[in-house]
Amino acid sequence: MENRKKIEIEYYDKRAEERLEKDKRKNGDFEEFEPFLLSSFKFVYDFLKDKCANKKVLDYGCGDGVHSVWLAELGAELKAIDLSENSLQIAKERVGTRNAEFLKMDCEKMEFSDNSFDIIFDGGTFSSLDLNKVFPELARVLKPKGFLIGVETFGHNPFTNLKRKINKITKKRTGWAVSHIVKNKDLKMAKEYFGKVEVYYFHLISWIAFPFLKFFGVKSFLKLLEKIDKLLLYIFPFLKNYCFKIVFIMSEPKNEF
Repeated sequence: MENRKKIEIEYYDKRAEERLEKDKRKNGDFEEFEPFLLSSFKFVYDFLKDKCANKKVLDYGCGDGVHSVWLAELGAELKAIDLSENSLQIAKERVGTRNAEFLKMDCEKMEFSDNSFDIIFDGGTFSSLDLNKVFPELARVLKPKGFLIGVETFGHNPFTNLKRKINKITKKRTGWAVSHIVKNKDLKMAKEYFGKVEVYYFHLISWIAFPFLKFFGVKSFLKLLEKIDKLLLYIFPFLKNYCFKIVFIMSEPKNEF
């Protein structure tokens, strides 16, 4: 196994151990952050809520199952993969007896057969991976009429990039993850493997509220900032490159790779 993968596994195993000492049934991720407070994740949920029932769905890099729970609740025939055994343990306990299977598996070299899934969901896994290996694998296991939907941090905002560098110093993120945030060049590469790539942009300024969401009144402030985001992006569309999050929907996989 490549050393970078070992570092990623060690990092997420440690974070999962810390989570196991707390209430593992909290709604948030290992940082106790609730993704559905954000318009980006709400967009994904609204898009998927009537599309998952009885469909074969892959939670790609499921972590501690923060997204696996609602995918299972939507009626998906869910498979969830990750390399962190501690994270998988938490995910299994969170999802319980719903129709879901959790597997220790390398996202860059999946053991699934071709055309296995109707829907693949990515909840921020790409920064831990080599996208040169990711896109052909995702296209391979996706059914011809299926789609990949994901939420990722976008890598062109100088202020959020500075925060990531600080996170590396304070060991809140690995060096690989900090330096492999999705950028426009990666979206361009995705078009080599998917015939259709749609991208939606979120959190131009509203990201400044994220660290303070536990405080009274900040959730309402976040909603206001998200409305301002929409207005600014409508008036000045070139600002989309400086958004904090993107949602992408990729379909029409080119399985000849």
